[in-house]
Amino acid sequence: MRAALDTNILVYAEGLNGAPKKAVALELIGRLPGDSGVLPAQVLGELFSVLVRKARQTPRAARTAILRWQDAFPIIDTSAAVLTAAADLAADHKLGIWDAVIFSAAVAADCRLLLSEDFQDGFTWHGVTVVNPFATKPHALLETLIRG
Repeated sequence: MRAALDTNILVYAEGLNGAPKKAVALELIGRLPGDSGVLPAQVLGELFSVLVRKARQTPRAARTAILRWQDAFPIIDTSAAVLTAAADLAADHKLGIWDAVIFSAAVAADCRLLLSEDFQDGFTWHGVTVVNPFATKPHALLETLIRG
């Protein structure tokens, strides 16, 4: 089973929203089995923006951070097919286009989960289910993934 990570997971892992969320994000990332985690390219672009705008890091420091994440996880490119599917998702389910790109990339990479605090927990589209890893009760699919 594969899982795509949304931007908020990386933002928390970078420590931008406090120590408790950083600890949970890092624990989650550390518990993902082998090659089960992937990153949509859109997530890295959003992370760069957050690090520069909100965390007030230099663009050079933000670049270093996204390169580190690129080394840690396979990247899902934003292809024309991903963008077209994202437009369908945005139009049919009232999502913002950039969130839809992340979701569509997860579908293209044959993910079963999209780990995110920003999408509706439990929403499923084309076989990918949104799971909030910060929820009080862990989702059964996330537990299955982590247990291997």
